[in-house]
Amino acid sequence: MKNRFIYILFISLGFWSCNDFLDVEPDLQVSLNEQLSTKEGVLQAYNGIYRDIESLMSSNYILYADALGGNIAYTPNSTNGIVMEFNQMSEAYNFRSTETELEFLDSYLLSYEIINQTNILLERLNTFSFFTSEELQQLEAELLSVRAMAHYQVSLMFAQNYNFTSDASHLGVVYNTSTIAIGEDFPARNTMAETYNLINDDLNSALDLYTDLQLLSGPSYSYFNMQTTKALYARIALQMNDWEIARDFSNDVINTSGITLTATEDYVSQWEQEVLPINEIVMEFTAPLDGDGTIVSSSITQYYSIVQTSNVAKHSASGDLLALYSEDDIRGEMFIVQDLNTNENGVISPKPYYFTKKFQNQAGTTFIRLSELYLIRAEANARLNNLDLALADLNILRTRANNNTLDTTNNILEEIFLERRRELAFENHLLFDIIRYKKDVIRNEDCIATVCNLAYPSDFLIQPIPFFSISLNQNIEQNEGY
Repeated sequence: MKNRFIYILFISLGFWSCNDFLDVEPDLQVSLNEQLSTKEGVLQAYNGIYRDIESLMSSNYILYADALGGNIAYTPNSTNGIVMEFNQMSEAYNFRSTETELEFLDSYLLSYEIINQTNILLERLNTFSFFTSEELQQLEAELLSVRAMAHYQVSLMFAQNYNFTSDASHLGVVYNTSTIAIGEDFPARNTMAETYNLINDDLNSALDLYTDLQLLSGPSYSYFNMQTTKALYARIALQMNDWEIARDFSNDVINTSGITLTATEDYVSQWEQEVLPINEIVMEFTAPLDGDGTIVSSSITQYYSIVQTSNVAKHSASGDLLALYSEDDIRGEMFIVQDLNTNENGVISPKPYYFTKKFQNQAGTTFIRLSELYLIRAEANARLNNLDLALADLNILRTRANNNTLDTTNNILEEIFLERRRELAFENHLLFDIIRYKKDVIRNEDCIATVCNLAYPSDFLIQPIPFFSISLNQNIEQNEGY
């Protein structure tokens, strides 16, 4: 009972980590009431939620789908030249995670911490008399979008894909729509169908509430609003086989957002610019700055930088990925080639490694780009048998990349899959695409795992529910195979 209390208390108190409020006020309820008694305090707490989202999205989670799917090649230790797995996801990379040896425990806990934070604010909305009615609407809409997104992110890693069973009756995730009461609430996992329905409920409610207001300062693409929520909805609907919703919302963002695809001649240079995202960004979680507001204190750059430090494995492009780019494809120019001394069979010699230009300059975490919306619309139309429309969208991106257009819809779903792999490389999509397509994981060139390939379906295409959670809540079932 003591451990259960500590666990749930941890989830609740995590809300205040952004401002160290507990360091100065020992009584949680007094702290909570005081923090949320002013507009400034509520906005400070809400800003803390976005900081936690950025922290989650720029953690080792950002590597997950590309490393396990086969887009990533590891680089050698700068001291001995030995190619190493990244120690923060070695078990997952080898498909041997266990409930007690789980590198993504922090991702699981932080996701539910974010969910609990949103629920704390949602449950107190009617006490925030210092907001206008429009401001309250906007706040509620954003919080509902955050809650939907956080549950979706957990489902990607810890539950089998929506189409794993014909009616999505397999286990999804625990969907919390209220705060957890210490020592009292022990929720069970919803089915995947129920999980998606609850996500839909939150997103639909949010879209009904949105105003034109922006509550926090900064670029609009860093926050949830009508446009970014529709883009998120399109992504989630595609993952959940809801083709019509995926098509309609991707079409809406493409046609009404005012965002345009980056031009061919600007594509590489746009990714190379410092701090600012590529101009076709729909949503990015901006990396935090230090006290003077000029230097980024953390960024996904730490995983993809060409700077090689001792005992830290960096992430470059695998040979499998590089082979997918034609000679004329401008995305083949999206790599910085660096020779690194590599130990092969006891002999150390230089070997070229290809580092993506996407995240070299203390970048924020790219979440959704317009390119993805075109690919979502293409796939949704293909699955709805609107093949000509699907081909048109696919060719828009092929033309932008300086590739020949396709003139047939034969095998179009496979062509869309490959285009997603080329265009969205290093943006944490590949494994989830493989699973949605019911493909096998095949990692050939540069794979150093003990298990490089994994046939679909497999229990090990998802992560186990953490032992920490299972042991403290008797109602949570473990995933099959763990």
